[in-house]
Amino acid sequence: MRIRTDVVLPCLNEAAALPGVLGALPEGARAIVVDNGSTDGSADIARRLGALVVEAPVRGYGAAVHAGLCAATAPVVAFCDADGSFDLGQLDRVAGPVHRGESDLVFGRRRVVRMSAWPVHARFANTVLMAMVRRRTGLAVHDLGPFRAGRREQLLALGLEDRRSGYPLELLLRAWKSDLRISETDVDYRPRLGRSKVTGTVRGTVTAVTDMRRALRRFA
Repeated sequence: MRIRTDVVLPCLNEAAALPGVLGALPEGARAIVVDNGSTDGSADIARRLGALVVEAPVRGYGAAVHAGLCAATAPVVAFCDADGSFDLGQLDRVAGPVHRGESDLVFGRRRVVRMSAWPVHARFANTVLMAMVRRRTGLAVHDLGPFRAGRREQLLALGLEDRRSGYPLELLLRAWKSDLRISETDVDYRPRLGRSKVTGTVRGTVTAVTDMRRALRRFA
């Protein structure tokens, strides 16, 4: 089977969700599970289910995602949370436009299946941040959702430096500065399995917003 898309799945204690997430992986895609210090056997489960497992010992969303990008070899790389909040059966929604040459970087705009999937405080923070981004860039993008895809070589060439929660915003801004074609598409967003590390907690959301505002200031 020819691998057309590598799917990077940053993972921190997602043992409960991984079987369902990896089971939805479509033909022609390979899962790269990046273990970011799990203690629940997530890495072993991912290996048994056929995923390539990469270790990212430095804790942080950006550190895990970038380790997966560096390990990828497919021409198109997608990124998705490993907590069951997204359906990899919808992979073509984000990767398809890149494969077809319609876009260089596609962000999945989260459309909640149940309101509990996206807490009000996290949704509000995302709305405010993206309004600032649109004013700064003119891009018609409304969500920095974790389900996205781009061309491997172009993504590596951006030279991303953030290794925390500011990584998605740095990705967007560097892609914009590099004149990449950026678009978004709707994807379903479901309640995650297990405990949330970021958007499910006020503390996690504040940390993410702080990191992203720092990234935004660098491009002022």
